[in-house]
Amino acid sequence: MKAPPSLPDQHSFSSRLRSAAVSARVGTALAVCFGLAFLTGLVSHYAQNPSQPVPFPTSPAWGYRFTQGLHVISGTAAVPLLLVKLWTVYPLLLARPSLRLRRLVVELAEKLSILLLVGAALFLLVTGLQNISHWYPWAFSFRSTHYAMAWIAIGALVLHVAVKLPLVRHALTHDVDDTELDRPGATRPGPLSRRGLLRATWLATGAVVLATAGSTVPLLRRVSVLAVRSGEGPQGVPINKTAEDAGVTDAARDPGWRLEVVNDTRSVSLTRDDLLALPQRTEELPIACVEGWSASGTWSGVRLRDLLDLVEAPRDAEVVLTSLQESGPFRVTLLQSGFVDDDRTLVAPGLSGEELDLDHGYPARLIAPNRPGVLQTKWLARVEVRT
Repeated sequence: MKAPPSLPDQHSFSSRLRSAAVSARVGTALAVCFGLAFLTGLVSHYAQNPSQPVPFPTSPAWGYRFTQGLHVISGTAAVPLLLVKLWTVYPLLLARPSLRLRRLVVELAEKLSILLLVGAALFLLVTGLQNISHWYPWAFSFRSTHYAMAWIAIGALVLHVAVKLPLVRHALTHDVDDTELDRPGATRPGPLSRRGLLRATWLATGAVVLATAGSTVPLLRRVSVLAVRSGEGPQGVPINKTAEDAGVTDAARDPGWRLEVVNDTRSVSLTRDDLLALPQRTEELPIACVEGWSASGTWSGVRLRDLLDLVEAPRDAEVVLTSLQESGPFRVTLLQSGFVDDDRTLVAPGLSGEELDLDHGYPARLIAPNRPGVLQTKWLARVEVRT
């Protein structure tokens, strides 16, 4: 009777490519990508918080565009790096546990860190890619869940690095073909050399970045075939949500539309013609979204500060902006005082020298420097000083 096949263990994998020398180098690049994605993710999360103990800066105007582009680019670059990293270390996960207590504790800490890191990383990368594609097959809040999982991932990464630091240091300070840290059974040559595998990994990572970075880097848009936004859209600026999707088409086109500007008991009600009759300014400002895409536009409109002066609003005041949308998480947003008093912050009825397109927020929208795109309120209905 034929014996059943035995379960694989670490000795079942004999390729020399599955080595600490390769894993340490790929892991270092992966840690850099994760670190960049984590830090830029914190920036984005903080920028969207209504409460900001330290005011989010309004300059440079392109700051959020840069950090969010870097966030998505570094996260995308982590995909091939993570796959190669998992391939190189997979045999170690099948090793039998040590019988010595001290060594067993280290092994358990290492495997726990790997389990948490891999699970959190896969969750972040998969849901992040779904987010930039606007596909949400879940019921939870993407922003809060992504934020929580990012802390789990970075904590697991720190634990993993702490456990593996001596091995990583040895691997990085020795030649990539050094065999001192190889598993005893890893003796079979692979189809590539170790240097060849690393070059292929860097090439794949670079190709993924080039194929997607055009969403935020205009010079790369011709080669970024996987970019979720090409830079095209009404008046040369892409959109995420149309007026039809927001359910505001009729309300936005209503000749009776008014913009209410309110400060306690003082208020003014402005038609679109009233807005256009006020002193107009033109600003070149980017729209930058959490999905990583961005584009610059030439916006024309009235300084928000000038509108607030009509109702004698004090300096350093915060304002609440309300959209014509009847629902949605960003129907009502808070604009902090730094943005309110910045001369570049406009209530804009125009874009690119033309009447604002309906899908860009006609009859008027907010545009402010260095502010997340989801908070650049479209289809404005009310501006109220927060008391």
